Amino acid sequence: MSTNNLFAEPNLTQITVWGRGVYENKEARDVVVSLTEAAALEGKFVQAWENYVDLPDRIYVPVRAYGKISPNEIESKYVYENETPDIVVLTEETLVKGVDILKGIRPGAVLIVNTKRAPEYLFKFIKKNTENLSKIVTIDANKLSKSIITLSGAEGATDASGIGKGMGAALAAAVVKGTGIVKFENLLEMVVNKSAAKKAFDQAVVVDASSLPKASA
Repeated sequence: MSTNNLFAEPNLTQITVWGRGVYENKEARDVVVSLTEAAALEGKFVQAWENYVDLPDRIYVPVRAYGKISPNEIESKYVYENETPDIVVLTEETLVKGVDILKGIRPGAVLIVNTKRAPEYLFKFIKKNTENLSKIVTIDANKLSKSIITLSGAEGATDASGIGKGMGAALAAAVVKGTGIVKFENLLEMVVNKSAAKKAFDQAVVVDASSLPKASA
């Protein structure tokens, strides 16, 4: 049974981060943790977790991490997947091919992609569920920081490497620029790699999705 209408929470923001198994688990997790912890500083109710449907993950298969932010107590806290995301983040660009990354997005949704390519190029490969997409944000997070490959912090354990030490900081900053979901200064409090976050906030490209050519069938 779909839970889309079971929990009607109009003020809830759902964040889904897609990554590649093992190589980018930490980066995906860091994006949702840094954003939700920044929101908690602002008095919001938050959740951040990894998708157990994707576990045990295998090298380079698509995996997801989730976040929820709300000014109200979260009623859907036991729903284990974000079925109607408002913000979708890709830790690497090839996820636009063959993965239904925009499934269930709500009107006004924003897509953030780690890439050095133009939004117009990427949009050609997204063939499903683009009608509710309002913006695409691109940032070359790989150029600004190195990916951290570690199992530290997995499944709720303490992350000894630090939150946002790698490209997760840059991606989270791009999310803030494209959505304003939290105050940027609060995000900086949460990430180790503050330099990458600052550069990403300045360099991220934000494009209106309605101005982009639709993908061919």
